[in-house]
Amino acid sequence: MKTVIAPSILSANFEQLGKDLQACEQAGADWIHVDVMDGHFVPNITFGPLIVEACKRATSLPLDVHLMVNEPAHLLEAFAKAGADRLTVHVEACTHLDRTLQLIRSLGVKPGISLNPATPASQLREVIDQADLVLVMTVNPGFGGQSFLPYTLRKISEIRGMICDRNLETWLQVDGGVSEKTLSSVYSAGADAFVAGNALFNHPSGLAAAIKGFRDILGEK
Repeated sequence: MKTVIAPSILSANFEQLGKDLQACEQAGADWIHVDVMDGHFVPNITFGPLIVEACKRATSLPLDVHLMVNEPAHLLEAFAKAGADRLTVHVEACTHLDRTLQLIRSLGVKPGISLNPATPASQLREVIDQADLVLVMTVNPGFGGQSFLPYTLRKISEIRGMICDRNLETWLQVDGGVSEKTLSSVYSAGADAFVAGNALFNHPSGLAAAIKGFRDILGEK
């Protein structure tokens, strides 16, 4: 199974964001994950389109933008213009999810769907065919550094079954508490794209060693 490692800039050093992005690229990361929070859907405020623009200038890696915002449709064009390669929205935040996914694709961006830990996989059944990516939150969104929720493994497995049954090429991504301790479990459950913040940027041996450690667990060189 081909896999993707996507460092989350939520844990980067913003005094040297450009250097951290270059370090991700040199260490062999596949995507850069950008967590956008609005202070309403989740109890925190993070980044807007200007940060995405800055990231686009600093790295050639694809920008994987996760919109943890209420009713994100009005923000999609701004993030697309800023350089997002993927835009992932939450099932729980979209009144008209089908329309939102179509709008993302019309902007030339790959659409993704995210589920909070307590949201069942069944919420995807009508729309998963329209998604390039499904993101399973394995912590409650809003803050970095939280502990992995083991019960989400069942949902990862269920969604992997849904993807296989429909013969889709949809990425199955996990975000939240992903580390060298939990990576094997989420990979075995069926995930193939892994977002990590603290476990990569704050690794005691550095970012390159952290990404290599992930690759070793995934059985990759």
